[in-house]
Amino acid sequence: MGDQTPVDRRSLRGALGMFATGVTVITTRRADGTYAGFTANSFSSVSLEPPLVLWSLGLDSPNLPTFEASSHYAINVLAADQAHLSQRFAASGTDKFAGLALLPGAGGAPLLPGCCAWFECANETRYPGGDHLIFIGRVLAYAREERAPLIFHEGRYRQATD
Repeated sequence: MGDQTPVDRRSLRGALGMFATGVTVITTRRADGTYAGFTANSFSSVSLEPPLVLWSLGLDSPNLPTFEASSHYAINVLAADQAHLSQRFAASGTDKFAGLALLPGAGGAPLLPGCCAWFECANETRYPGGDHLIFIGRVLAYAREERAPLIFHEGRYRQATD
């Protein structure tokens, strides 16, 4: 291979930010019955047969051991009016689930109210991906509501327009 110029992380992040994504909160139930969750925009479909989705989590995330050990998790696709939930689950050191009317999902993974879509998944497999771990989930159940999604683009929340 030829010479490789080092990648400027800030510049790369800016270029990646040009790709508009939805915003999700990925949740699970720990073995002790408590909940864990975090905000992610790395969600994508993989396959319809079998029904598989993927997302990734940084190797330095304090949530990594919890999600590696979880048999199930839920992917909650946030609606346009749920930026506050995105911010809540992106923060650390607080009870992220306080005051939420949670619904039980597969394996006890909590479903957040008011989302535009939910995917209840079995933790199928994982793959190393640089500084992240890529999770592949088998979709066991899903639902959707006719609500506009929350979108993230160029480091800001956006609204979908027709």
